[in-house]
Amino acid sequence: MTDPRTDSAKPTSGPVQQMVTERIEVALQPVHLDVINESQGHSAPPEAESHFKVVVVSASFDGMLPVMRHRAIYKALGEGMEAIHALSIETLTPQEWADRGGETRESPPCSH
Repeated sequence: MTDPRTDSAKPTSGPVQQMVTERIEVALQPVHLDVINESQGHSAPPEAESHFKVVVVSASFDGMLPVMRHRAIYKALGEGMEAIHALSIETLTPQEWADRGGETRESPPCSH
């Protein structure tokens, strides 16, 4: 199976991915943001935008529990969540991001 993040036949950003990026940028002003379309890893057609992974690094997460960080993502996306089937979320403070080496971890392969 090809990696959807490196498959050159896949467009780099569709309208749903752009919406996710824009809404998170406006709401959380991240110092780092990855919005990765992982739809092809879930038996979806090449143009699909149904499965996403977001890695959001924002100072606004300082002092927040993980569940509150996730709620902040869902609030930022609002009704845009209706266009998404699955969303994997990683939220980090700038210090947590630095401690991790500033790298986005790959998602495990889909089991079906």
